[in-house]
Amino acid sequence: MNPPASNTSTTAAKTAILPALPTEPRTATRRRPSPRRRTVLLSVCAGAAILVLATTALTTGQIPMPPLTALRALIGLGDPGDVLVVQEFRAPRMAAAIVAGSGLAVAGALLQRLFRNPLASPDVMGVTGGASLGAVALLAAGASQTLIPVAALGGGLLAAVLLGAFAWRSGLGVTRLVLVGLAVQAGLAAAVNLMVVRFPAELANSALQWTTGSLYGRTWTEVSAAGGAVAAAMAVAFVLHRRLAVLDLGDDSAGGLGLAPSTARLQLLLTAVVLASLAAVLTGPVAFVALAVPHVVRFIAGPPTAGTLALSALTGSVLLLGSDLVVQHLLPVHGLPVGVVTATLGAPWLLVLMIRQSRPTHRSFG
Repeated sequence: MNPPASNTSTTAAKTAILPALPTEPRTATRRRPSPRRRTVLLSVCAGAAILVLATTALTTGQIPMPPLTALRALIGLGDPGDVLVVQEFRAPRMAAAIVAGSGLAVAGALLQRLFRNPLASPDVMGVTGGASLGAVALLAAGASQTLIPVAALGGGLLAAVLLGAFAWRSGLGVTRLVLVGLAVQAGLAAAVNLMVVRFPAELANSALQWTTGSLYGRTWTEVSAAGGAVAAAMAVAFVLHRRLAVLDLGDDSAGGLGLAPSTARLQLLLTAVVLASLAAVLTGPVAFVALAVPHVVRFIAGPPTAGTLALSALTGSVLLLGSDLVVQHLLPVHGLPVGVVTATLGAPWLLVLMIRQSRPTHRSFG
């Protein structure tokens, strides 16, 4: 006797459903890596990229050499000619790019977070132009070049004061901050160009890097002095970074938590200005690095944390070192300053950001 049709259909339905059940937990167990783990992985990748680019910088040029030979020359071993080329020409330039790129990137990240403004960066706000003016004024006065870091820092602070005087009273809106910053930068650049034109011929070459930004002719004395100061300022930036999270809560909440908002903002602003000015000592007014790197890091790593600040430093080194290698070995015209490449990349980037900020539906930065 055949079973009822209803029982047969029920059994078939159960049989069809049962094999599909074990597949559900497999799809549920797939998870994206946590933001902290993703930041660590990206930092490792950025560090590896720096090693690759640094090796390329030491081994390529008019006198190519194998990586092992370049490494031996870096520590003073091997042929005296190779030691001279690596230690006196290639290594200082490579180290200057790493130090300056990290300093500019961290300065840009601090300013954009502090002002809640995606267009805030040392080059847009005139800080690097002020540092250039201070350095060129020192050269024009005939003072010792060992005081260039101090003069550059003073010029950067002067630019920050000018920006605050013109823009602070009316509020730091996106458009106003950019326009005032560009005006300050243009005025300072004009003053630098005027001084360079009036320089004697023997000083014109030494002042050339302060017009477009260049890593040419860097020495270990300059790199060690600026590198130590940048490392100290960066340590201060990481110590103060937690205060940015408190400031994000608003002045009233920050005050309730025991933080003086005005003092904290001033400390963070001074730290960013010091970083950008010291980086400008090595490169001059290099554009784009401080503006773009924080955006790239937020896109690939997520919300800002102390880990993403470290990732910004590594990414800035990668960008500036890579741009310098492009200038040295890939462009058909030799001898161009690295600032030409970064400015070419930065101009359309700034235009896109300004267009996005002008849209009424654009969300506020943060």
